[in-house]
Amino acid sequence: MQNGFKRRFEPIKILSNSNIEQIHTASLEILEELGFKYESEKALKLLEAHGCKVDYTTMVAKIPSGLVEWALDKTPSSFLVRAREPEKSLRIGGNTMYFMNSTGARHVNIDTGILTTPTLKQNNIAVLVSDSLDTVHVFPSYTPYFEIENVPPVMSCPVSCAQRHRFSTKPSRGATEAESFIWEIKIAEVLDCQLLGLICGNPPFSMGKDNASAAFAYLDAGFPIYVASGSPLGSTRPVTVSGGIASYNAELFAIIVLIQCIKPGSGVLVDDSILSLNMQTGDMNFGTAATAMQQMAFNQMWHSFYKVPVSDVGAAFSNSKIIDYQLGAEKLPVAMCSALSGGNIIVLHGGVTAELAYNPVLAIIDDDIARTIGRIIEGFDVNDDAIGLNYINEVGFTGSFLSKKHTRAYWKTEDYMPKIFDKTSYSEWIDTGKKTVVDKAKEKYEDILANYKPKPVTDEQDKEIDKILKEAENYYRKKGLL
Repeated sequence: MQNGFKRRFEPIKILSNSNIEQIHTASLEILEELGFKYESEKALKLLEAHGCKVDYTTMVAKIPSGLVEWALDKTPSSFLVRAREPEKSLRIGGNTMYFMNSTGARHVNIDTGILTTPTLKQNNIAVLVSDSLDTVHVFPSYTPYFEIENVPPVMSCPVSCAQRHRFSTKPSRGATEAESFIWEIKIAEVLDCQLLGLICGNPPFSMGKDNASAAFAYLDAGFPIYVASGSPLGSTRPVTVSGGIASYNAELFAIIVLIQCIKPGSGVLVDDSILSLNMQTGDMNFGTAATAMQQMAFNQMWHSFYKVPVSDVGAAFSNSKIIDYQLGAEKLPVAMCSALSGGNIIVLHGGVTAELAYNPVLAIIDDDIARTIGRIIEGFDVNDDAIGLNYINEVGFTGSFLSKKHTRAYWKTEDYMPKIFDKTSYSEWIDTGKKTVVDKAKEKYEDILANYKPKPVTDEQDKEIDKILKEAENYYRKKGLL
């Protein structure tokens, strides 16, 4: 089991109890009055059997508040995700925090900002690099790259899933696009592991047929579910933080109701991917104050009030096109707010601009950021030995603590010393070639490629994965998608 980081203090709370009740009541009212559109007759029939008012013409189900409360009560506060290597499995929930790899459509040259479609080899290397990083605990779907050279779009998710499992032993999230869940479930079963089954809503207040079908399939396989329905404030949901949370929570409630009606007690991880919109350009606006505040309020409601595990996406991307000060300034504050307010998973490593660009060298730099955040939430001891009153009195007015046993015992655990950040003196920096953090990360990248070897799948498993991918190709070819 991966340890992650243990939050040793109460998460920061920015909402009053009355604030929480008002937002919660608004979400319930949305589902009772407006309802939620499920583009699946199978899902609608199940919901009707559980007390929902269903209009089969519009495919809208109006969900009673009592059913929502029942579904939330059935959702556990933590759950296990089994990896292909037991020591890489995760227990998601409680006060444990993990980091999830970020993603991007294409490979970005970190020196020029130029985007190119990655080769399969580049994709595999990026997975391997993240597998080597202790603070990457889990992979999302279609990561590290959405697009892979010479891989048809309809095959991108199954191929990505296969390569993540071939080049990493860590857990992974499944996808839903174009029924990719059919093949991804088979890949996981060959490796005797679980996926976090991704189920997405289509804002505002609807769910497509593929996602409903994926819910039944992932739950039938015994997998926990990753629930998402993200969209920016001011587009398909109100521009205000409180209005955005109320509408988003209603969508998450509707999906959780379906999940618990299918299989009560199933593990659920709710995704917070409510981001901001740049009203001057219409583009996404990453790393904003609104995103940070929204995440803190969202985490308070889900982690502390509903007691359902949370995954925060706000720190996954920046608007910067290269690795620069802006990138760090947009990602770090949002990640820190998430960690302090109860996030169980923070999506961070490797994502550069929007969801357009990824580079594994940035993932190496983000490893230091993740370790620093993790060290902060682990807190510090307050006891007689840690305070060291005897040493304080012994040193007195004129002495130094450098030679004391107390210093030797604590200096490594009280802080975190980054491995990639430049911590040299100015003269040493000059003498060693004036290396930047990017230069040092590139050196670490080459070291990983030369020396890191993840445990491979067996030859038999590898052949079975190839068979599954071939089966997927034949399936899509018959449907005219290849």
